[in-house]
This record gives sequence, C-alpha cells and structure tokens, in this order.
Amino acid sequence: MKTIALLGNPNVGKTTLFNSLTGSNQRIGNWAGVTVDKKEGFFKDTKIVDLPGIYAMDTFSNEEKISKKFLETDEVDLILNIIDASNIDRNLYLTTQLKQFNKPIILAVNMIDVAEKKGINLDYNKLSTLLNVTVIPIIASKEQGVDEIKKVIENDSYLNNQKDSKLIFKDEKDTYNYIEDLLNKCNKTIDENKSTFKDKLDNILLNPWLAYPIFILTMALMFQITFSWIGQPLSDLLDGYLNDSLIPYISSLLSNTEPWFQSLIVDGIIAGVGGILVLLPIILSLFACISILEDSGYMARVAFIMDKLMRKMGLSGKAFIPMIVGFGCTVPAIMSARTLESEKDRKLTALLVPLMSCNARLPVYAIFGAVFFPDHTGLVVAMLYLLGVILAFLLGILFKNTIFKKDEEPFIIELPEYKMPALKSVLKQIYEKAKSFLVKAGTIIFAMSVIIWFLSNFNFSGMVDVNDSILASIGSFIAPIFKPLGFGNWQSSVSLLTGLLAKETVVASMGVIFAGDLTAVLPLYFTAASAISFLVFVLLYTPCISVLGAMKKEYGTKFTIFSSSYQLLLAWIVSFIVYNIANLLI
Repeated sequence: MKTIALLGNPNVGKTTLFNSLTGSNQRIGNWAGVTVDKKEGFFKDTKIVDLPGIYAMDTFSNEEKISKKFLETDEVDLILNIIDASNIDRNLYLTTQLKQFNKPIILAVNMIDVAEKKGINLDYNKLSTLLNVTVIPIIASKEQGVDEIKKVIENDSYLNNQKDSKLIFKDEKDTYNYIEDLLNKCNKTIDENKSTFKDKLDNILLNPWLAYPIFILTMALMFQITFSWIGQPLSDLLDGYLNDSLIPYISSLLSNTEPWFQSLIVDGIIAGVGGILVLLPIILSLFACISILEDSGYMARVAFIMDKLMRKMGLSGKAFIPMIVGFGCTVPAIMSARTLESEKDRKLTALLVPLMSCNARLPVYAIFGAVFFPDHTGLVVAMLYLLGVILAFLLGILFKNTIFKKDEEPFIIELPEYKMPALKSVLKQIYEKAKSFLVKAGTIIFAMSVIIWFLSNFNFSGMVDVNDSILASIGSFIAPIFKPLGFGNWQSSVSLLTGLLAKETVVASMGVIFAGDLTAVLPLYFTAASAISFLVFVLLYTPCISVLGAMKKEYGTKFTIFSSSYQLLLAWIVSFIVYNIANLLI
C-alpha cells in the first residue's frame, strides 16, 4: 500500500481536498489550526495522511514537529503539497523545504479562481518544469482538478520527477529570492490596481470603530435565529407532538401492561430521551450559524480584532479561536489549543475554554428559559454566554498575574479569503453534529434515563414513591450544598450530578425524576431567581467526563484536578452572588 503525506499551509483547502480524495468525514474550518493531528483516509489501495497545516519545517511548533517527524520516520511514497494560488509566493516556501526530503511531490495549486479574480496569472506547466514536480491547478471546494490528481496517483506518473532535485539555500532571504525568480520565469503577472472584494470587506469588518459593533450584532443575529426564528419554534413543535400525541398514544398502548413497565417506557425512556431529542433543532440551528461564520472566513477576522483584548489576559488573538470552538464542544476546543505556540498559552487557554458555553448546555437553557422567561429566552441565553466570556476574561487576567507569569508570544494569523460557505460542507457538518447527538441520545442518555428511572422508583425494599427512593437519598445528602444557591431540592442535586457524565442528561434526568411535562413541574421547584442561579451553575461547573479525559490526556492529572476544582468553586460563588442579586431585583 502506498502512503501519501498531504501537507500545506493553513487555510489552503487541505482538509477539503482530503475529503474529496478519501470520502472521509473530516471537519472543515476556514481558519488556521483546524487540523492538529495527522488523519488517515484511503483512496483505493493508497493511504493518505492529512498532516497539520504548517508554514515551514522549522520545528518551532507542535504541528511542524509532527509533520517533520512523520516525513523522516514513516515510509512516505509521495508528498501531496497543496498551495494557495492567490498567495503562491508564501506557500512555495514550504514547498522548497519539502524538496529536502527527496520524495516525489505533486503540487496541487488550489483556488486558481480566487487568484484570477485578484489578477494573478501563472504558467503552471513552466512551474512544473522548473521545480521538477507534478503541478495540477485545482479548485478543491468545487472538486475541479481532483480527478486529475486521482489519475496521477493511480498511474504513478509522478515517479518521473524530482527525486534527485534537492534545493539548498543559505537563509530565508535566499529562499524567497529563489521563489521570486522562479515565478518571474513562469510569467507571473499581477494586476496591482485591481481592488479585491476581500480588501473592500476588510476595510469594514476590521475598521477600529465598526469591528466590535459588527461582531456583537452578528452574535445577536445568531441567537435570534436560534431562539426566535428557527430553532425554538421547531423545538416547540416537536415538544407539542411528544407531550400531546406520542406519550398519550404510547400510554394507551401499554395500558394493559404492568405499571412498572409502563412507567419505565413512558416516564423513563420517552421522558428522558424524548425530552432531549425535542431540543435538537435548537442545537443544530446554533451549530449551523457557527459553521457558516467559520467557513465564510469571518472567524479569523474575529480572532484578529480580539488580539488587543486577549493580550490583557496574557494570550494572543489566536487563542480566541479555541474559545469560539468551545461554543460548539469543549473537547475539540481543548484539542485545538495545541495550535498555540507556547506551553503557557496552551495551558491558560485550556483552563478558560470550559467557561465557554458548549452546545450540550443548551437544552438546559432552552427548557428553563422557555418556562421562566418565555418572552426573553434568547436574551437570557445570550447573557449566559456573555457571562462565560466575561469570567474567562477576568480569570485570564488573574492567572496571567499569578500562575502564568511568562513572556507573551507574537500573534501571527492568516486572514483567509472570504467565501460563500458551501452548502454541502455546512450540511455535512450539521449531519455529523446531529449524528453525534443522536448516538449520545441512544447510548449515554438512554442508559442514564433507565438508571435514573430505576433509582427514582426503587429502594432496597422494592418499588416505592420517588421521595423514598435511592435517588432521593443520594440527592438529599448533597442538596444542602446548593441550598444557599436557591435550589436545595434533591431533584436538582441529582440532575447536576448526572450532568458530569454529559450536560444534556441534566434535562433528561429531570424529565425522568419529575415524570411529567417540565414546563408545568419546574415552577413548583424553582423561582425565577433560583432558575437563573441554576443556569449560572450549569454554565460554570465542572465539565463532562469527555472534557476531563481530553484535558488529562493533554496536560496531566494534576492540571485536570485543578481545572475541575476551580470551576466547581467558581460556579458556587457566582451562583450564590447571582441568586442574592436576583432576589433583590425580581
């Protein structure tokens, strides 16, 4: 089996090409650092390894070390180097370094349409001759030229070039002089007077006076779409079908069965799993908005404009990217912190990322918001997200001046071309998110619903009332901890405990414990003030075990214990403050 190493700068369409060649479902983002580890896929009898996006082989960053080690130690038959035609000068710097490994190279020159719009033209056949590599112009997002790459790989036609053509340079300046001379020989022309769409839009989105208001309006629009226009209305329709049609129908079908079995199916499984599934439209709506912003190129601009603010926390603007990823899921956000240059930045970011409210918490916000703040659900949820960001900022300043007193790293990030998000790409990401959510609902949440049902209906003497159950005993033991926060009932305590497994199970557990429509039951156990306090606690307390596992793998046991402990303490303190303030105001 042949092995191909796929390499390129960040933001050149590497992962898009990988998906086209292998058909695998990799995450596609439009900023630097989305690919952290090598990923493998297969095209017929060929293994393709998608290596991290890098600018050079200088081994300063983790990505460069991973890529260089792979090329030096693994049996690589071919290097597939994808470059951006609109930034070909900079991209060829990596190509010249890849020549040092004395392996055949296919140079996939991507985004030739963007280059042409910028007035850049090049003789690719001459480039192939001068560099002694196989050059194939492509547009990866439209799969244009991909078939030609497949044909070259299948026919081994790349073997005719460059195994004997190392390039040796004295320094970086010498390398760029070579590249400039090379491109001049390839008849490179640029229309210097051509004003690009990117330039015009950047003048607005990166304007010192307009950038922050535009970002705030963009976030507000995202929450409006999620909670007012699309997500919440669809969720309400599903909820109505569940409680008004499905549950009564299932109950009638099971009317002649044993009471315990009927309770297990209706109060346990359907109430637990169904109560989560009805919130899927809200989660997917928010995730779709984030995906569109990523793929459009806007998120990289957000990182750029946030650099000045992030510096106050001891981080660069690049650290803002893992935090944005954290709004989707904390696990990949923790993993993407690897792309930061220094160990200090990586650890500090990993400590702050869990304060970004992930999608798993959204079901809790949606239920409580709809019950206690029906006319302002979007605003309440937006305030929770904002609270997480503010606390991350304040704690970043604290950690910067205490446990992370080190020099700051320079901020380098590429601002990619703007592009219309590909519908296929967005739909694929939504599908993957829905699939992941449904798998979790069918495994973890299903299992927890059954366990919670059993513990809430039995004790050691048999089937009993829920207030005399094993679950009530466990909840009553830990409930006093939460009494000062306004929700000292055992039901809330147990729900928070199950939330350590997966945050979605907080709602699923409540659905099973209360065995009824939460919109009707919750006001019996919560006031508006205690509901806000509960939401704040859910926002801030120790993340799920998947996050803790990722953190332990990346930074060790002591770091993980510190992170989970400080978050638990922070959640209690902030919820206590919020509850008492809310009592005075409401």
